[in-house]
Amino acid sequence: MHIIDTHAHLEEIADLDTALNRAKKAGVVAIIAVGVDLASNKRILEIADNYRGFVYPALGLHPGNLGDIAHREAVFQQIESNLERVVAIGEIGLDYYYKEARKEGEVRQSQRQAFKRVLNLARDSGKPALIHSRGSWQDCLALAQESKVKKAVFHWFSGPLDVLDKIMAVGYFISASPAAEYSPPHRQAIAKVPVEKLILETDSPVAYKGIVAEPSHVLKTLKAVATLRNSSEELIAVKTTSNAKGLFQLALD
Repeated sequence: MHIIDTHAHLEEIADLDTALNRAKKAGVVAIIAVGVDLASNKRILEIADNYRGFVYPALGLHPGNLGDIAHREAVFQQIESNLERVVAIGEIGLDYYYKEARKEGEVRQSQRQAFKRVLNLARDSGKPALIHSRGSWQDCLALAQESKVKKAVFHWFSGPLDVLDKIMAVGYFISASPAAEYSPPHRQAIAKVPVEKLILETDSPVAYKGIVAEPSHVLKTLKAVATLRNSSEELIAVKTTSNAKGLFQLALD
């Protein structure tokens, strides 16, 4: 089976060569490497250059990595100057679970301002937006629609089903993560998403159930999704790989 890991933080993996070799042996044919700030974006571009045709870069500004205004401006410029090289804009979004963002105030405003800036880059470039939406699902959807972003992925969606229905109505994608094995809200969402709007990821190197994820573990995500949907792994692999190739415009052999 051929399969694509659509969301991995490769710059955080210690022994990257070994991890990527394991991924290739497992049937992974492409990885979307996702950045979160100025330094990680730079490293993502280097990794993608070193693994051309296998690792594809996405540059972003995570709501937990905003930094000061100078940092944000540098990231906006970095993304804009590399739009031809990237396959997506992300990881971007909002996160209202952070302690300092639990109440309306300056932190939420800063998150929304930065999110709007990068959403505009996604819209103008036609690249998909990879959206982090923890605790902020409705606001993320509203801002993506307000910005007229045509292509987006709600990464590791674990929000309310009424918001999921709105996301599906717009035509955005949902990515299934290893949490499809154990997280009730994520499992509930993944069970409901039409397979035509579903892609797979690992969010490597996130830790789950005592395991540190790496790209080969996208097979674990695949298995969990197939079991949850009472489908075959082969069918889910074919559908989600096709979805990812089309969404990110990957010309794979």
